[in-house]
Amino acid sequence: MRRTRLTSERRREQLLAIGAGLFAERPYDEVWIEEVAELAEVSRGLLYHYFPTKRDFFAAVVRAESERILRLTEPDPSLGVREQLVAGLDAYLEYVQAHRTGYLVMHRAAVSVDEGIRAVFEESLAVQQQRIVDAVATVREPDEAVRIAARGWLMFVITVCLDWLERSAVSREQVRDLCARTLIAAVEMEPAGQQ
Repeated sequence: MRRTRLTSERRREQLLAIGAGLFAERPYDEVWIEEVAELAEVSRGLLYHYFPTKRDFFAAVVRAESERILRLTEPDPSLGVREQLVAGLDAYLEYVQAHRTGYLVMHRAAVSVDEGIRAVFEESLAVQQQRIVDAVATVREPDEAVRIAARGWLMFVITVCLDWLERSAVSREQVRDLCARTLIAAVEMEPAGQQ
């Protein structure tokens, strides 16, 4: 086995990228640490040096993808609320298209029975939910309904994106506009009986 010398950080990134690809294409139980090590041209022992267990490895892959999405969708406070929404959705959908495997890994984790791995997904969801609540707070006082709508909308966006990746029947702009309209309607809608 020919080994390529990389810095610790680069090696870790390489392993996480390989893991993202494998976990996106196959269920957790069908991904073998030996295969990751072989693709990276490293020993199993070196892989276990970075990640003590397969669960640790999977959690690190999920966390890396989650952090990448959060960085890419960081709101720009110099923009208005709607412009922030459109910019955030553009960045998010660009990530979904460019990092299909990473996105699929993230959302495979969402249904994981492992609490630690699911917690990584939930942390990311909570950050995105709070960003929406904070944006609404710049134009009106957010209430519990806004928090619920934000979380529901985030799950809606995930479902839409997974369908879009599978079918690609509409353009990215159409997906963005659908998602933007849905959130705007959800947080601005008048309560029933007050129209």
